[in-house]
Amino acid sequence: MSWTLFAVVVVIVFVASFVGTGLILRLLKSRAILDHPNERSSHVTPTPKGGGIAVVAAVLAGWVGISWDTPAAAISLSVAAAALALAALSWLDDLKGLSPLWRLLGQGVAVAFVLSSTPSVKPFFGGLLPGALDGLAAGLLWLWFINLFNFMDGIDGLAGVETAALGLGIALVAAAAGMSPAFVIYGLALLAGALGFLWWNWHPARIFLGDVGSVPLGFLIGWLLLVLAKNGHWQAALILPLYFLADATITLVRRALRGEKVWRAHREHFYQQAVRRGLSHADVVRHVLVLNLVLVLLSVAAAWGWGWVSLIGAVIAVSWLLFFLGGGYAEKPRP
Repeated sequence: MSWTLFAVVVVIVFVASFVGTGLILRLLKSRAILDHPNERSSHVTPTPKGGGIAVVAAVLAGWVGISWDTPAAAISLSVAAAALALAALSWLDDLKGLSPLWRLLGQGVAVAFVLSSTPSVKPFFGGLLPGALDGLAAGLLWLWFINLFNFMDGIDGLAGVETAALGLGIALVAAAAGMSPAFVIYGLALLAGALGFLWWNWHPARIFLGDVGSVPLGFLIGWLLLVLAKNGHWQAALILPLYFLADATITLVRRALRGEKVWRAHREHFYQQAVRRGLSHADVVRHVLVLNLVLVLLSVAAAWGWGWVSLIGAVIAVSWLLFFLGGGYAEKPRP
C-alpha cells in the first residue's frame, strides 16, 4: 500500500464524516431528536444527538474499503458487522432508552462474536493467562473500554479529540512496530472521521455523537488496542487511552464505594468537575489534547523499546492532569 492511497482514504473519510454530519444535523433538527439538558448534563440548550451515524459510517467504509482485497478482509468485515449492530442497538437506545442490562448484553454479544470469529494463536496478555482465561480477560477489558468511552462523552469535543488522538497514536505505533499497513490506515481513518465531526462538535457544539457514535467508536478503538497488545505492544496500548481509563475507572470506584448506582448518569468525572469549577468545555478539551499528544509520543517510544520508561512518564502526566482538573487550580465556579 502506498502513502498516496493512505492519503486518499483519509481525505475521503474526512469529507464523508464532515458532510455526513452536516446532513445528519439537518435531519435530526427536523425530527426534533434532541438531547435535553438535565441536572446531570454539561450543556444548557437542547442539542441534536446522533452525529455518530455519519462518523461511524465513514470510518467503517474506509476500513472495509482499504482491506477489501487483502488477507485482513475477513477480520475487517467481522469487526465492521459487529460495530454496525452495536450502532443500531445504540441508536434505539438514543431514541427510546434501553435498560443497562440490554445494552451490556448487546455489547457482550458483539465482543464475543469478534473474538470467536477472528481466532489467533497469539495471546492478548503475553502468555500470562491460560488460553480460555486470556480470551475472557480480553473480552471483559474490551467491554469496560466500550462503556468508559461512552461515559467520557460528556462535554463538547472531548470524545472527538480522544478518538482523533487514539487514531493517530495507533497508526504511529503500528508503523513504528512494522505492523500491517492496513492496521495503520485503520488508525488514520479514525483520525479523519473524528476531525470531520469535530467541526460540528467543538464548543459550543451543534451536534452530539450520541450513543450511536460513542459506543461503536469505543468498540472499534478497543479492538485496535487489543490487537496492539496481542502483537507485544501492551505498554503502548495502555498508554494511549490512559487518561480516559484513569478518569472513568477512578470515578467509578469512588461512586461504587459510596454505594451509588454506578450505571446512572452523573457529573463527577474529573473533566466535569473542571467545567463545574469554571473552565469552559474548550479549555478542558485543550488540556486533554495536549496530554494526549504527550501520550502519543510516549506510546511510540514504548513501541521502540522504551516501554517501562514511557509508561511511568504517562502515569505521571495523567496524574497531573487529573489533579489539575479535579481542583488543582484556583478557578471560581460558575454561578
